[in-house]
Amino acid sequence: MPLRLVAVSALVAALGVGGAVIPGLCAESDAPAQPVPVAATMVAEQAQTAPEFVGINNWFNSPPLKLADLRGKVVLVDFWTYGCVNCVNTLPHVTKLYSKYRDRGLVVVGVHTPEFPFEHSASNVQAALKRHGILYPVAQDNNSQTWNAYRNQYWPAQYIIDQNGKIVFQHAGEGQYDEIDRTVARLLSANS
Repeated sequence: MPLRLVAVSALVAALGVGGAVIPGLCAESDAPAQPVPVAATMVAEQAQTAPEFVGINNWFNSPPLKLADLRGKVVLVDFWTYGCVNCVNTLPHVTKLYSKYRDRGLVVVGVHTPEFPFEHSASNVQAALKRHGILYPVAQDNNSQTWNAYRNQYWPAQYIIDQNGKIVFQHAGEGQYDEIDRTVARLLSANS
């Protein structure tokens, strides 16, 4: 049996029979995406420097941002798209986190990376920001350049970047809201 066939067979077996939902294809189902099996909180020595925002078509709610200019702050980068049900389900938690910690030094940057052609429209993104009450900066990543720089694969996905510019937490899908909150609070407390 060729190696490729073995790999595909293993993937099918791992997903099981019965229509598993694959995170990142969130428009296919209303079921919450499951977390990616990565270490949620990374050991500081293993943390990698967060990539810069690149290839951004538009910035909403902010002038263009550079991660290098945000050193000393805690940054939550949230990859999403307004047509993804799972992404929309996370937005109340992200906006609540922003409201709770922005005065203490948290910067939230939504990176809107479209999955479908209609999600490339700046006016559609702007309407979604208004509809969901999003006041934090949002970068429109129509060509997936920032998405690719992070090697991201899923909608939604959150990356927490510490004051030194290192990714110290990442999560894909819905959930882990308490852990995200605790991580942000811990990093902000270390800065006070």
